[in-house]
Amino acid sequence: MCGRFALVQGPKELEDVFGVPEVEPFPPRYNIAPTQPIMIVTAGVRREPGSNRPERQAALARWGFIPSWVKDTAQFPLLINARAETAAVKASFKAAMRHRRVLVPASGFYEWKGTGRKDAQPYWVRPRHGGIVAFGGLMETYAEPGGSEIDTAAILTCEANATISHIHHRMPVVVRPEHFSRWLDCVGKEPRDVADIVRPVEEDFFEAIPVSDRVNKVANAGPELQERAEPAAERPEPEKPKGDQLSLF
Repeated sequence: MCGRFALVQGPKELEDVFGVPEVEPFPPRYNIAPTQPIMIVTAGVRREPGSNRPERQAALARWGFIPSWVKDTAQFPLLINARAETAAVKASFKAAMRHRRVLVPASGFYEWKGTGRKDAQPYWVRPRHGGIVAFGGLMETYAEPGGSEIDTAAILTCEANATISHIHHRMPVVVRPEHFSRWLDCVGKEPRDVADIVRPVEEDFFEAIPVSDRVNKVANAGPELQERAEPAAERPEPEKPKGDQLSLF
C-alpha cells in the first residue's frame, strides 16, 4: 500500500517533468498523510482547436477518494489506495478509472515492515537515481450536500517487486514519462488500453532506506525523516554488566 509519501522538489521540477505550466510555489513536504491536500496532474484542456495533444495541469486534491454516489461521508471508509488489478470493475473506482486518471508527483514513499505501526520498521523508498516519480492515481469531484465541491484522489497500487516485497506485498503504481500521455488520455484510452502500465516497476528502480520511527507522527515533517537509521532488529543489544556490578539502566 501507500500510506505516506513525500514531495520535496519545487515547482520548476514539476513543470519540467510533467509539462505543466506555471505551478504555484509550494514548500517541500516530507510527510504527506491521508486527508491532506496532494498535488495531482490532469490532462487539462486541449491546446488549440483540432489538436489531439492535451495541455496538462497541476491541481490539488484531498488524499482520500470519495465516489460521487456516497451519501454520508462520515460512514464511508477512507480510500487512499485503489488496487490496480480491480479498479476498473470496483463500484468505487470504475468511473474514475475510465474517465479521471491522474498522475501523483512524488519524491518517494514510506513503507513499514512488520505488523502494527508502533513496532514496525519504517523505510523511505525513493528512486535509486533521484528525481520525481509519478504514481498512477484516480480523481473524483465529490459534491457535498451543501452544494460545495471537493476534488478527491487515491493512489493506485500493484503487487510489490522484489526490491519492496520483503517490506510489504503492495507498492504504488509507477507511470513512466513515456506513458504519461497515454495514461492521462481518458477520451481515447479505456482501462484495458492502459493495463500494461499498472504493473510493478522494474526491480532496480527504487531503493529502500531504513529510517527512524519519527515518520510515524504526522506532526514531524522535516528532512531528517529521510535520514538513514539502523533498523531496530539490527541494533546491538546493550552490553550486560559483568560480575555482580549493578546497572543503572
